[in-house]
Amino acid sequence: MKLAILGGGGVRMPAFVRAVLTGRPETFEEIVLFEPDTQRRNTTGRLAVGLGDALGHPGVVRTTPDVEEAFTDADFVFSAIRVGGDQGRVIDEQVALRRGLVGQETTGPGGFAMAMRTIPVALDYAATLARCSPGATFINFTNPAGIITQALSLHSSVRAVGVCDTPSGAIRRLGDFLGAEAGSTAFSYGGLNHLGWITSYRVGGEEKMDELLARFEELAHFDHRFAAFDPALVRRLGAIPTEYVYYYYDSRRYVEGVAHAGTSRGQDVLRLNEELLSGVARAFEKGDVEDAWSSYSMLMGVRRDTYMRTDTEGDNDQAAVRARRAAEPPAPIGGAEIGGYEGIALRVIDGLTARAPSQVIVNTRNGSSVAYLDPDDVVETPAFVNGGGILAMAGGELTRSARGLVLQVKEYERMVVEAAVSGDAGLAELALALHPLVPGSAVAKDLLAEYRAQHGKDLAYLR
Repeated sequence: MKLAILGGGGVRMPAFVRAVLTGRPETFEEIVLFEPDTQRRNTTGRLAVGLGDALGHPGVVRTTPDVEEAFTDADFVFSAIRVGGDQGRVIDEQVALRRGLVGQETTGPGGFAMAMRTIPVALDYAATLARCSPGATFINFTNPAGIITQALSLHSSVRAVGVCDTPSGAIRRLGDFLGAEAGSTAFSYGGLNHLGWITSYRVGGEEKMDELLARFEELAHFDHRFAAFDPALVRRLGAIPTEYVYYYYDSRRYVEGVAHAGTSRGQDVLRLNEELLSGVARAFEKGDVEDAWSSYSMLMGVRRDTYMRTDTEGDNDQAAVRARRAAEPPAPIGGAEIGGYEGIALRVIDGLTARAPSQVIVNTRNGSSVAYLDPDDVVETPAFVNGGGILAMAGGELTRSARGLVLQVKEYERMVVEAAVSGDAGLAELALALHPLVPGSAVAKDLLAEYRAQHGKDLAYLR
């Protein structure tokens, strides 16, 4: 089989390729990373190719600047693109933050701007894929994953599914917290991408949600992704929100935290990525793939360990994290633990190829899984994935307040897709005004005007 990767020079792609080759070493005879940027092909792309060779798969991994070459005869396409690059993310955040609003890459005004830049590009790629390999599956990790997957589902002919590691990561950590044995747990989950709740958690058939709620302070200390939430609020909800719900429940705390830190997550990532690319380039100049991997893995460790720290704590503690990571030996090239979004993507591939059918939380067409949403809406829900396709299962029963938030955000998402497909600037403005984190049409109009000015050609299609 052939795997094509859109955004093949992205900083996460060497780790993704490593996971594929260590976790499913015989699955793909060919892995092609499409990357039009020369610097990234020569750094992260070169590292991914070198990792393939070092893991005993010479010639399996390669890079190309030609998307049709990457797509031709592909069985699966994994998409992780960022239209506008890291600087575009910073713009998305800062335009909102200057107005005292949540500036985040997938949520609120920032997520809106990213979606509006990305949907036309993603649909163009889907049209190319439909021409080159009409039977391929498009696995979307590009954010905002739910909106992009909805656009692909409604306005392209490719089979598309969205993946995100947020719910699965939270569910796994609940098991770790309770000391549950592997294979002994079950759960219920429902919502949209980056707006989901765990409504039931069972160990050995016994419901543990009451215990998790009662011990939520301990859980928050155990894993910082839960520390963003007020324990009393979570107990009143009767369900455990996943980390991105924080931006809805405590938006002022986020804005104040970023102001206190003097930097946003996008600015942190921009600096880390620039350092990573230059570090990998220097490592190749002076050494080999082992040296490049050592530089890469240290900085990716810093990026992982500082995730959401600025947003929730007003301090990413990067200096201490960097010192600790620099003192640790680099992770070996072989023996990678398969987790994160690469683990979700591989489980989808395993299911669709009938290698290992299983239940996976994905972003997919609703059908009848959520009664209060339209059948064509894309939802984030457990689904059974096998050789016959992806079957959405009934999601967890949400509280009335959670349902209300989902309904409002889903209407916003529908309108964003329609605005991006039609190029209607007025509709885009209305969509933004509908978002719960945007205080009305006047602010939406102001936001859209600055986004259009700042992003230039990427939003020039709006009229």
